[in-house]
Amino acid sequence: MRLAAKPSSILRFIWGGLALMAGILAARLPVPLSGGMLMLTVLGAAILVEPVLGIILMLGVAPLKTLIDTEAPFALPIDAGQMGFGLVLGAWAIWRVLHHRGEPLPRTRVMLPLIGCMLAFSPSLYHAVSTSAWIAEFLKWVEMALLVVVVLDLGRAGRWTWIVLGAVLAAVLQALIGVYEFRGGSGAPHLWIAGYRYFRAFGTFGQPNPFSAYMGLTLPLACGMAWGHLTAAAARWLRRGDSPARMWWKPGLLAVMYGGFALVLLAGLIAAWGRGAWLGFGAASVVMVFFAPRRRWQGVLLMGCAAVLPAGLWFVGAVPATIQQRVNNAVTEFIGFRDVRGAPISNENFAIVERLAHWQAAIEMANAQPWIGVGLGNFEAVYPEYGVPSWPRPLGHAHNDYLNLLAETGLIGLLGYLISWLALGMWTVQALQQPDPIKRGLVLGLLGTWTHLAVHSFVDKLYVNNLFLHIGVMLGLLAIVYEYRQALVGNKISEYDDL
Repeated sequence: MRLAAKPSSILRFIWGGLALMAGILAARLPVPLSGGMLMLTVLGAAILVEPVLGIILMLGVAPLKTLIDTEAPFALPIDAGQMGFGLVLGAWAIWRVLHHRGEPLPRTRVMLPLIGCMLAFSPSLYHAVSTSAWIAEFLKWVEMALLVVVVLDLGRAGRWTWIVLGAVLAAVLQALIGVYEFRGGSGAPHLWIAGYRYFRAFGTFGQPNPFSAYMGLTLPLACGMAWGHLTAAAARWLRRGDSPARMWWKPGLLAVMYGGFALVLLAGLIAAWGRGAWLGFGAASVVMVFFAPRRRWQGVLLMGCAAVLPAGLWFVGAVPATIQQRVNNAVTEFIGFRDVRGAPISNENFAIVERLAHWQAAIEMANAQPWIGVGLGNFEAVYPEYGVPSWPRPLGHAHNDYLNLLAETGLIGLLGYLISWLALGMWTVQALQQPDPIKRGLVLGLLGTWTHLAVHSFVDKLYVNNLFLHIGVMLGLLAIVYEYRQALVGNKISEYDDL
């Protein structure tokens, strides 16, 4: 009987092959090229040793999609985010073969809503004009489901903390770029705001809307981690008589670090000048303040106190006039317009009317195909048939994810999506029952992220520009803490004590 090769033997074979290839390349290629390939080889080797680095790298390069597409001297076969996703899958597969071969894949209830969404979207293929667009949109959900499995599998033994840090740092880097653009770094004349004093920030996304969505989705996570580490530090300080508890300063420093990250992300959110993102983060803040204390009456009291400050600042005029005007204009224009075919257009209301025109087109599509829609991802393909004549150019989606799903997948797809996210929200609230304050802070941040996603989706579509990869990783983090909570309830914590 032939014995299988040991992981150590396979690793030696891989390292030897890599060393041989590096030597050949260094001898035959120009120094800059061979140096770059050597760096990539070292990075690849590091990811093989620790696949979590691949997830962090993917989160860092995914927002570069538009920048690379527009500025790269040559076209890539696929965008950098998808290349990062492929790298993550490959590194995870090798890691499993070497260290966990024969073990079953991790299972989690979090997968069920994603599977439910894919099943609900499937009938729309029947009416799809563009099959390729349908497949491209459907694959986003497949990738999110795969990321849940990968993050759950790799995120044990404390690795999940590095995944969270990588997700927040990637957004912080984008926020810093956005603040630079806000203060004149972009120089794009069509993005003038605030009386021609600043520019709307867009990071490397090319447009302010997906950038603001990225800020809004990640800011609650940073706030939740800051709160979790702060409460952990406070708990250790109160028990400082015990020798292990005297290390209160470690979570205290991490609380300060995540608090600083949150401030940078908040600056990026403001600089994006996105009303939908502001509204989404406002709703996320309310939900997080309510659920932050372990006792609900304390959450109600805290939420009431927290509401007094922004309301007071608004009514006494302490909020900058440009921000007040932007919010007031949005409320007035959204309420005032019904049929935009005869709506007057100005520089001030152009974006609002354009968005409402696409809402109207989505409703026409839903009226034509109410049950299974015109095809997932097919909004742009069929827009000329249903669009408002004065707005002939489609924007790719309806700028309202709920109307977009109704148009593309019909009532079946929209109900499947809503039920799936309702289940995920309920399980996130259940996962708040954590004895570990840091894990509870993570869950609190995820709850804020889902709230932002739900509210912001009323005025935009957030599964764009590789943001779905970011959402997939967050769903994987939810799977980790939810399975940990289930193990606690079932008195099986020994099976998950490395989480």
